[in-house]
Amino acid sequence: MAKRKLTQNQSRRIEFNNARTLHRHKKREIEWQDEMLGESQDGLVVTRYSMHADVENAQGEIYRCNLRRTLSSLVVGDRVIWREGNEQLQGVSGVIEAIHPRVNEILRPDYYDGLKPIAANIDRIIIVSAVLPVFSLNIVDRYLVVCEISGIEPIIVVNKGDLLTDEEEKNIEQQLQIYRDIGYQTLVISASNGKNMEKLTALLSSGTSIFVGQSGVGKSSLINAIFPNVNAQVGEVSESSGLGQHTTTSSRLYHLPQGGHLIDSPGIREFGLWHLDADQITKGYREFQYVLGTCKFRDCKHLNDPGCALREAVEAGKISPIRYENYHKLIASLSETKSQRHFSTS
Repeated sequence: MAKRKLTQNQSRRIEFNNARTLHRHKKREIEWQDEMLGESQDGLVVTRYSMHADVENAQGEIYRCNLRRTLSSLVVGDRVIWREGNEQLQGVSGVIEAIHPRVNEILRPDYYDGLKPIAANIDRIIIVSAVLPVFSLNIVDRYLVVCEISGIEPIIVVNKGDLLTDEEEKNIEQQLQIYRDIGYQTLVISASNGKNMEKLTALLSSGTSIFVGQSGVGKSSLINAIFPNVNAQVGEVSESSGLGQHTTTSSRLYHLPQGGHLIDSPGIREFGLWHLDADQITKGYREFQYVLGTCKFRDCKHLNDPGCALREAVEAGKISPIRYENYHKLIASLSETKSQRHFSTS
């Protein structure tokens, strides 16, 4: 079957991406001669821009660097080998030459560019939700699937707790109990009045953590509360759409005064899972694991199949029906998204 002709929008996007790539290539073409560079040294990527990166050396000094064209990708949290220039060229002070092997990485699926890493060498993921625009367990579950597959510890944080009445907070705590029952840490906080902020900073005091969550949940407000001198740009929730406005434009790593590091990454409205298959999503639900493989049929879809051990565990109260329902929503949305992608690219 012949491929479908590209739409006008698709052709424009291809032309735009090509022009952007050529522009980046031209901007990177700074003639660093070998004699203009110092010795190789280790560094940490603390900020990633579209064409450059800021690297921190062992003394805590930060240098704006170019990237060697041989590097496939570079993200905040990467440990790198770089060389400082004897002078600045166009505001650039050095060159990143190699990336140390990553312990892990967080990948974000992109419709046009495939899987894109957004951070590396992470010890824990702070899943930030909020009571405004809405506290969504389905979105929390999306992030948890990624955490489980990546092998990174998640902590579920609900921000804007100051907006809750006593009854509303009780309801939120009941929903969070679902996650505490299966071993996840949860916390209701408020960047506005400081509620439980000391508990949050204590959790961040070792290793490297990253904030993830939809726009409008208050990630930038949390950054400002933890680092008063940072002044991260804060966005409001749109009254018309109920969605948050994107505020962070580049990923950045911060050092906490009590120890530990925190990465703030651009807001993500939809954390897509279309790069995963159904088996991977199933494995992303930790409480399912003890019954998987015990269904009557090997190809059980865990829905209406006879002898489904997973459904029986839900009926017996051993697995949350809300988590079970969200699981099937994720599986259904996976199929729908892949169908749409096939149609748009065929």
